[in-house]
Amino acid sequence: MNKIFKYFSILSIVTMMFAACSPEDFTLGTKDVKSEDLVEGIAFKIEHDATNPNIVYLTSLMGSNYTPLWNHPQGHSQEQKVTLEIPFAGTYQVQFGVETRGGAVYGDTVTFKVDNLYAGFISDEMWTLISGGANEEKTWYLDLDAEGTSRYFKAPIYFFTGNYTWDNLHYSTGESYIDGYTNKDFTWDATKAITPNLTDGAATWYWEADYAGNSWMCEKADYGTMTFNLKGGANFSSDQEAYGLGKNTGTYMLDTKKHSIKFTGAYPLHNASRDAEIKSATELRVLSLTKDAMQIIDDPSGTVYNYISKEYKDAWVPGVVVEPEPTLPDGWQTDISQTVNKSVKWVLSPETPFNWANLDGSLMNAGWISASTYDSWTGYDASVAATFANFSLTLNSDDNTATYVAPDGTSTKGAFTLDSKGIYTFSGITPNFVISGGWVTLKTSDINQWRITKIEKDAAGSVTGMWVGVRDAVKPEYMVYHLIPQAASATVDPLKAWKKAFAGKTFKPDVNWFIDWAGFPPDFAGGWTSSTTFGTDYSTNSWVWTADVRTVAESATLKFTQNGDNFDLVLTQKLNGVDFSANGVVKVDPVKSILNISIPMVDYAGTPGSWLNTTNTKSITGSVNDWYFVSHGGNTLTSIDTDGFWLGCVSNSIAGGDAKDETLLFHFVLAN
Repeated sequence: MNKIFKYFSILSIVTMMFAACSPEDFTLGTKDVKSEDLVEGIAFKIEHDATNPNIVYLTSLMGSNYTPLWNHPQGHSQEQKVTLEIPFAGTYQVQFGVETRGGAVYGDTVTFKVDNLYAGFISDEMWTLISGGANEEKTWYLDLDAEGTSRYFKAPIYFFTGNYTWDNLHYSTGESYIDGYTNKDFTWDATKAITPNLTDGAATWYWEADYAGNSWMCEKADYGTMTFNLKGGANFSSDQEAYGLGKNTGTYMLDTKKHSIKFTGAYPLHNASRDAEIKSATELRVLSLTKDAMQIIDDPSGTVYNYISKEYKDAWVPGVVVEPEPTLPDGWQTDISQTVNKSVKWVLSPETPFNWANLDGSLMNAGWISASTYDSWTGYDASVAATFANFSLTLNSDDNTATYVAPDGTSTKGAFTLDSKGIYTFSGITPNFVISGGWVTLKTSDINQWRITKIEKDAAGSVTGMWVGVRDAVKPEYMVYHLIPQAASATVDPLKAWKKAFAGKTFKPDVNWFIDWAGFPPDFAGGWTSSTTFGTDYSTNSWVWTADVRTVAESATLKFTQNGDNFDLVLTQKLNGVDFSANGVVKVDPVKSILNISIPMVDYAGTPGSWLNTTNTKSITGSVNDWYFVSHGGNTLTSIDTDGFWLGCVSNSIAGGDAKDETLLFHFVLAN
């Protein structure tokens, strides 16, 4: 749900940026220029290539003090010299202008002729994919029908920033997303997340809105057809007459280098509310293209239109959609029921009482890690916790009784059942109260149920909380609530398990399962490496793992010595080939499973791994010395002697301007 709010806020910012500044650093002329000064042969010239007259050069004669503004058959340009590759015979128009201190000034439109077809310019597979090839035609549909069905994408419209281009949009797995368009077997798996591969530092965002949960984007309708052909020219027609937007015939022109498309006389399929938007966009960019699907982006608005081919639509057969489900750890039913005292009293977390979760149980707003990090639209902050401080839900697994205490102190007794999927069904009690904002409400489903979407454990493997939720009636998501168990016995030393795990032990980097990448705190879900990824394989991941990196890893040790509630730490390693050691202190936060380490960790300077973190430079806790103890692969404090432990630091943060949230994990194993 938070994605909706983020989208509108970001879109507003982007819109203001477009309105507030020019997208180019124009070189402004030093004197006034009038429209009548911009005459062909004086201000600019049009020339045909001597060996191939289908190549046309547009050259500014105004000098470097003026930035040219070209409107030409293949779009818009600002270069001093533009090269056009025109495949078809015909008469074409050019308008030349310059940017002056008084603004843009354009001359009259002039024409030039191309006498013959040059088939070489339509040999690029982009022409074939979009039109079917020479002397062929191809029909496309907007990916939505009158029943509200999208067949290839999740919706007919997505929302992107203009920084996403044909060449820098890739799967998060590293698989080419756009560059693979020439592979006839290439298809886009719409279930995969996508992230930009940008190097310019530009802010980027995208939203693959699903239609089922965001039908406000456009109405369910038959949006008609659009047809591209290469029969004597690049012809285009769109028929949206039944939808109410008319029937038009015109032409189109592709720029296969810029991956752009220009329409003349007709417009691509769109919805009525964006009619003015699409008609004002004389040049659009093709964001992706396969034999089955095409995405066209309107840069000023950031709107991406998703199209499917007639062949794909005709052959499409509804498949059986297997929805993801929360995965609960082995033995979870025992975990949430104390083995001695079967009665567990659950209360609502004052720091993170609610969220939204995907169908697999992963939290949709990973950045909500404390009361102060909730977005203002939720109405939640630290002061609100007092309003539900009296709430509790006591569940007795011995006789399946439930006691619900409402925030006003009213107590009600009932019963519950818990099935193998983690679904609670209540009778006699119906938890229901407003948490914050007058609308964020803790409640059960219409049939008085909650589903466990996530179980949290501390580093010792003890349950510290669980998320329970109600499935949304329309969107593929849960509204979830964070319940934490109230201690039922005398207070014990919270550091006992930590002291037992680390005191008097020495650890070393694991050269077989060296590092991994996982989700954002506190989930740390995912990961793609394994215990066989590194070792002696110095080629597959040479950007981070070589023999030199292994040499440093094999030289490094971390020795922990207990000192009261803290640990003294001695780090030893080879640093740039020289013996190096450092002494520090480790303070443990057993609630958040954070190790505050006062010295930098193993430094891989002088190797391909030199970029690996020595401190948590993008820490979301406020301290670069905070490292997360991560139960990755199922390890806990109790299994540290056999499984080792993982230390995590934030490697990417959306809040910090990155394109994704991600944690870099380092694996250490027992050395003695």
